[in-house]
Amino acid sequence: MPTPKSVLDESRQIDRAVSLIEMGARLQVLESETDLSYERLLRLYKEVAGRSPSKGQLPFSTDWFLTWQPNIHASLFQNIHAYLSRSSADLENVDVMIKAYGLYSEQVGAQGLEPLLTITRAWRLVRFVKNNMLKMVPCTRCGGHFVADAYENPRHFVCGLCEPPARAGKGASAANGVHLQ
Repeated sequence: MPTPKSVLDESRQIDRAVSLIEMGARLQVLESETDLSYERLLRLYKEVAGRSPSKGQLPFSTDWFLTWQPNIHASLFQNIHAYLSRSSADLENVDVMIKAYGLYSEQVGAQGLEPLLTITRAWRLVRFVKNNMLKMVPCTRCGGHFVADAYENPRHFVCGLCEPPARAGKGASAANGVHLQ
């Protein structure tokens, strides 16, 4: 005989789903991070977002996180996430991710920038790190920790802030990211 559903637990699940939807999470993320049925999530998504959820596969490549500007954003998020994971043992993983993404968005917004990292990509990043497909590596120059390939040699790693690519900060994409003087 299945255990009866708790009204409080269901309420927490709905609150999490609403937070994720408001942050722009895809339906697959909601399905993975809550115990709510697909039909319930679909109705909730339409009610909260005012539209049907996006269709299609989620991004799966680790490559996006390793390119210059996305790496800076991904590293900022992952450092916040790692800190909250260590200091908030009472929070569930999904709650840590929601809190970390909120802080990441706040920090980027305080710089007058738009977040490059979506909540769905942040969720995927956490999974990549957890599954040892990506890792955090300290920069040998500044000491900051950055997202890197799982097989990156940390003895020679230099981050994209200390050694930006030749055309960094030039062109139309500079309006979305870090500006170098």
